[in-house]
Amino acid sequence: MAVKWTGGHSSPVLCLNTSKDGLVASGAEGGSLVAWGEDGTPLGHMQFQGADDVTSVLFSPSCSTKLFASHGEDISVLDVRSLKFLDHFHVNEEEINCLSLNETENLLASADDSGAIKILDLENKKVSRSLKRHSNICSSVAFRPQRPQSLVSCGLDMQVMLWNLQKARPLWITNLQEDETEEMEDPQSSGQLVNPALAYSVSVASCGNIFSCGAEDGKVRIFRVMGVKCEQELGFKGHTLGVSQVCFLPESYLLLTGGNDGKIMLWDVNSEVEKKHKSPTKHPRRKKTKRATYTKQGGNISVSITDEEEHGKISPKLNIEHGEKVNWLLGTKIKGHQNILVADQTSCISVYPLNEF
Repeated sequence: MAVKWTGGHSSPVLCLNTSKDGLVASGAEGGSLVAWGEDGTPLGHMQFQGADDVTSVLFSPSCSTKLFASHGEDISVLDVRSLKFLDHFHVNEEEINCLSLNETENLLASADDSGAIKILDLENKKVSRSLKRHSNICSSVAFRPQRPQSLVSCGLDMQVMLWNLQKARPLWITNLQEDETEEMEDPQSSGQLVNPALAYSVSVASCGNIFSCGAEDGKVRIFRVMGVKCEQELGFKGHTLGVSQVCFLPESYLLLTGGNDGKIMLWDVNSEVEKKHKSPTKHPRRKKTKRATYTKQGGNISVSITDEEEHGKISPKLNIEHGEKVNWLLGTKIKGHQNILVADQTSCISVYPLNEF
């Protein structure tokens, strides 16, 4: 059952983030930013001048009152307690889509519509790197945990890239459209038109070596970093439209995905990734997963009962019929319990409990 947080925004919510102390920040269309308490009470609201959409919000892990927010081409640093400005940066030439902070918190990456990723040195308050290899909008960027000089990015050019900030060029690039031939042969896709693999979202697991990517073709891809290159470990479909959001839960290989089809799914990719890593050529045939479906207020939820899956397929552990296109997805603990926070085309935030699963 979804709890709705209301009273903060009057336009669609675009992005979410949580602090280590349980505060939640959300950004919306038209320049609206709201800070929330753990109980869903709005604690503060601010409106950025110019009414540019707030596209990404990010708490500092070490200082939970410090919040980074991108709006238009600008980045503002705020004290979330008073929503007063601490700093302001204008380093991108086009609208920013995503922010990412490295683990040592000295570098902030901002990906924008020009395809560029600006690396902002927060200590010296200047751009230390400008990474420009995406030929279309760079939709998502993420620093790798435990590796403060390394990040991954994806874009609407259908490319996924691995970067090391010691070098100006990406260490590795793949074009997701190369999967199209394989996808056409996938029995799961029979009778369906294959959409282009525009890449929308990347998320890196806590280990730093496994990351996921969601794309317009409805496919979720799991990659493993192998030194200066990456290998695709897994590719699977659960969404009938584009995968707008992917998000690994902390300290696990549990992956949340959200789609333009209004569905939210939880996947456990640990066994598949480990099996593939140990024996990449063996694919033992297994039984199909048994499933149970029950109805809750606020959405139809499907939960898998066994871990046994058919050859070549992986089934979601949780399937929520959210009903609205997912703009942002976040797995976080609220009052000690794991929850999914969802931003969609409405002006409210939806909260689904995860502890019972």
